[in-house]
Amino acid sequence: MSKPLTSKLMPENDALDYLLNHCETLQKTLKVPLEQAVGRYLAEDIVATVYVPPWDNSAMDGYAINTGCLEERSSPKVALSVSQRIPAGKSPEALQTGTAARIFTGAPVPEGSDAVVIQENCNLKSDAESVVEVPVDVKKGANIRRKGEDIKPGDLLLKQGTRLRPQEMGLLASIGFGEVLVYRKLKVAVLSSGDELVDPALMLDRALAPGQIFNSNRFTLAGLIDAMGFEWVDCGIVADDPDASEAALKSAAIKADCVICTGGVSVGEEDHIKAALEKLGRLDIWKLAIKPGKPLAFGFIGNNSEDKSNEQESETPFFGLPGNPAAVLITFCVFVRPYLIKRSGGQANLPLMITAKAGFDRFNKGLRKEYLRARLEVEKGGGQTVKIYSNQSSGMLSSACWANGYVPIKPGQKISSGDIIEFLPMSEWLA
Repeated sequence: MSKPLTSKLMPENDALDYLLNHCETLQKTLKVPLEQAVGRYLAEDIVATVYVPPWDNSAMDGYAINTGCLEERSSPKVALSVSQRIPAGKSPEALQTGTAARIFTGAPVPEGSDAVVIQENCNLKSDAESVVEVPVDVKKGANIRRKGEDIKPGDLLLKQGTRLRPQEMGLLASIGFGEVLVYRKLKVAVLSSGDELVDPALMLDRALAPGQIFNSNRFTLAGLIDAMGFEWVDCGIVADDPDASEAALKSAAIKADCVICTGGVSVGEEDHIKAALEKLGRLDIWKLAIKPGKPLAFGFIGNNSEDKSNEQESETPFFGLPGNPAAVLITFCVFVRPYLIKRSGGQANLPLMITAKAGFDRFNKGLRKEYLRARLEVEKGGGQTVKIYSNQSSGMLSSACWANGYVPIKPGQKISSGDIIEFLPMSEWLA
């Protein structure tokens, strides 16, 4: 494997390409009941074997007729005897010539009929509801859903790697799937590096000591991983110590399919995670041309433990994210998220951008691509304007709570108020 590690800052696209080109999908699959499949990734193509709808059926409540009986009528409406009643789930008889059949939404249309007249356009002519008056301008095929109009046998409906959302679950049910073959859930280990970190649960009745801070990154990552449908493995806080860092990485690599650590990968004297990774395995990526998030490390931890299961690979991928909270969120979404999707069998597609009017001025004079925390707002006239948070510091996590998206701005790019710019909705990353 060629290593792109250099002293230069790696551009975002180069880093992402490298990550995805060196990502192996876990191959273990299992069948799960359809009701438990939401958020899982398909391990096979889904090809239809049935028709949907399975027969011609009524799209509305009304009356099934043959339009031939309406031809050459001089009056705008014609009275027809009601020969049968067809609720959904009932197999109808053939339509008697010159009659109408009372029919309900979803019910099979009777043989001999070629249109359904919606009940709002009909008038009953007797108290016994045995005669109905219908308009003569009904078009052939009106309000009939044809057999196989949606799905036909042989149609490729879903590709391997598709993430199952509620609509895909409904689609699978519509073709008779009660269970589905999916990749197993990814296990992602999360650990945090830093003597200053404290778990909030341990400090409910106590104040922080001087120099201590609450470990927010643990919960940000837990939420991100859980929202993706993966299992997160809590590996706790790692002390700023070489031996402790090495032991923590070894332990995490055995427990999970990917390891994520926040902090400890920069150039400080107390940043020991990077050195531990290089000792246990290898470092492939370090320092990216992105802001916030320059000190991001990617590599592999070697697995030499006798305790590893048969599924455990010889190497476990590792991401070392920055310690600053806003940088953790950005680097996870830009780099870790697509990697985890591909590793779990999914399709790592780029997020969709929209365009809107800038409501700010900004010039990126640096050498790194910036992701500005921003909010898209709807104007009174219906237009959309993007505003950015006043403080773009990588330590300001509150800015990400205010924002509903990001504005990517390239090195040397200038944005002036009123310009049409790209906006990346946060929902593209957090859904």
